[in-house]
Amino acid sequence: MPTTALFVYGTLKRGLRNNHFLAGQKFLGEARTVPRYRLYDGGPHPCLVEDSQGGVAVRGEIWHVDEDTLTRLDELEDAPRLFARCPIDIAGLAAPVVTYLYRGNLAGMKDCGERWPP
Repeated sequence: MPTTALFVYGTLKRGLRNNHFLAGQKFLGEARTVPRYRLYDGGPHPCLVEDSQGGVAVRGEIWHVDEDTLTRLDELEDAPRLFARCPIDIAGLAAPVVTYLYRGNLAGMKDCGERWPP
């Protein structure tokens, strides 16, 4: 079955509350984005956005996930309404990787810098 490389940066990371959604998927390792993204604190979850002017290298993990898992994650992330599954640039990696970028309003959200939880 084909898999997709997925960058996770919040509740899906190992040890956090939604990691069980990745059960049976392959953990590839920790990674950082190129410095073109920014994390904001959305309360119970982080919000990753592209920020070409003030971006930082965001820390997270890369997983190989199957199509069934991506479908469940789309539901969890309320994609494409609240988050959109989009390509992302990972430092030192040329292979295609996707992540969930936030599409909502950032007003009032705290900047988390390079990782969540801060």
